[in-house]
Amino acid sequence: MALEITVPVLGESVSEATVAKWLKKVGDSVAMDEPLLELETDKVTLEVNATSAGTLAEIVAEEGATVEVGALLGTLSDGAGAPAAKPAESKPEAKAEPAPAPAPAAPAAPAAEQHDTLSPAVRKLIDDNKLKASDIQATGKDGRLTKEDVLRYLESRPTEMPATPAPAPAAKPAPKPAVPAGPRARAAQEERVRMTRLRQRIAERLKEAQDTAAMLTTFNEVDMTNLLAVRNSYKDVFEKKHGVKLGFMSFFVKACITALQELPAVNAEIEGTDIIYKNYYDIGVAVGTPSGLVVPVVRDADKLNFAGVEKTIGALGKKARDGKLSMEELSGGTFTISNGGVYGSLMSTPIINPPQSAILGMHKTMERPMVVNGKIEARPMMYLALSYDHRIIDGKEAVTFLVRVKECIEDPQRILLDV
Repeated sequence: MALEITVPVLGESVSEATVAKWLKKVGDSVAMDEPLLELETDKVTLEVNATSAGTLAEIVAEEGATVEVGALLGTLSDGAGAPAAKPAESKPEAKAEPAPAPAPAAPAAPAAEQHDTLSPAVRKLIDDNKLKASDIQATGKDGRLTKEDVLRYLESRPTEMPATPAPAPAAKPAPKPAVPAGPRARAAQEERVRMTRLRQRIAERLKEAQDTAAMLTTFNEVDMTNLLAVRNSYKDVFEKKHGVKLGFMSFFVKACITALQELPAVNAEIEGTDIIYKNYYDIGVAVGTPSGLVVPVVRDADKLNFAGVEKTIGALGKKARDGKLSMEELSGGTFTISNGGVYGSLMSTPIINPPQSAILGMHKTMERPMVVNGKIEARPMMYLALSYDHRIIDGKEAVTFLVRVKECIEDPQRILLDV
């Protein structure tokens, strides 16, 4: 009995995905709940697991194919005996049809005849590059064209095209030196790679923020002396008691919540002609991953203590780097904090994460000469940047917000005492 492998529900407002990678090959044995493949959406990469033990019998959607919720990805043969049955079926087929043996010499023919059966990714590559499926050698199952077949053909075309006038090689030596000249020579050194869904979504949202928000950035600087002293004094006992390191992020999350409570417009958003004030504090923390920047959300951060904030950020960061974040963990958020300082950034103008109205940018801590009580001292300083939507947040509110954050960081006891 064949069990269908279909695209699961991907999350709110997400209707399609790309087949990123098959983790199993046709004929592989599969245990129940074992991952079969990875799907990439515009927000997360998720695994599709086997609903039963058996054997992967067929792959319908090749890697790179665009699939919608409920679409057929492949089939699973039920039962442990399925792997043995697979080779048994293929042998009679080979004996029953000895005559068509030459067919593999032209595997592109069935691909050309069945253009409509090609995966969306393969069909798009062929159509965009004005190719004929019949010209391309197919190496997929049952003579199907794969995305790799088309890419291989495209890569080999420049060398194949000069080879077509091979009947008169001696007569055409002159044109060959002329081909690498000019822009075509540069094009030969370029590599064209399709953007991942996540990168496409990041690009769309960043452009959306610039197109819709009246975005402005204001700056301040904070003296990290007292915060570093508190952290150094308590980091060992903190880690011993709570099982997590005491970092800077928990202080900045708490400082931002203090400022957000005083200035609710910074925690609000615009919807049409309405302003929606959020009386809760779901703080997004930007995390860099190999696939791009994602912003998991620390829910009800105001109700967590420092250890709770650090544990949540640590867990979300690990899941982000492993590509295991769920849609729920990425959805929502009322305010975002981005720490470019971990990459060495000294100053930047972060872009709002819509539909939020503001984002705080942290930067690298560096010792700089500062005037303290009439004397010049070397102090560990950090630049802070608040990018905000000027449609809802006035300059006075933005500056006041940064001042409140600065006060909380320079005197950490203010956070603990709620003053």
